[in-house]
Amino acid sequence: MTTPKHRANMFLDPVDDPRMGGPMLGGERATLTEFLRGQRLTLEIKCAGLDAEQLARRSVEPSTLSLLGLIRHMAEVERVWFRTWFAGGTEGRLYQSPADPDGDFNGAVADPEVVKEAWAAWREEVAFADEFIADHDFDFVGSDGDGEPITLRELLVHMIEEYARHNGHADLIRERIDGRIGE
Repeated sequence: MTTPKHRANMFLDPVDDPRMGGPMLGGERATLTEFLRGQRLTLEIKCAGLDAEQLARRSVEPSTLSLLGLIRHMAEVERVWFRTWFAGGTEGRLYQSPADPDGDFNGAVADPEVVKEAWAAWREEVAFADEFIADHDFDFVGSDGDGEPITLRELLVHMIEEYARHNGHADLIRERIDGRIGE
């Protein structure tokens, strides 16, 4: 039998938490971009200090969900929304294809090169998205996957939700890997 842990234990000392210190009384732009930044950092924090095997470890059979899969998935999400649907890029998808629509998760294997590439892709897509956000008004209208109009403001709220949902998955996966719990 295991000893119960207090769920409020901090993953990081608040002094060292890079998510702290953002604008608390900012306007709409500051608020939305800070919440998105915080969610992105949370994914990084949940993955910190793990090796390729741990990052690629599946959550529960038969699921292909893993921390590495989440990194790859979020790189794909950032790319498709910002680079393709909003900026009109034609670069194509990173991992998903008609033959393997879950390639972001299926290809998340315990290989240090796969991990390195996933982080590089995610950081590249985040940088592109941040530049796009900085250069556009929140009323800018892009489209979703069905070609329906959506504003940049709505996209930011969607991205915050997307990260928050997956960070909940990441929290449980990390606890299963090494018992770390907290923020």
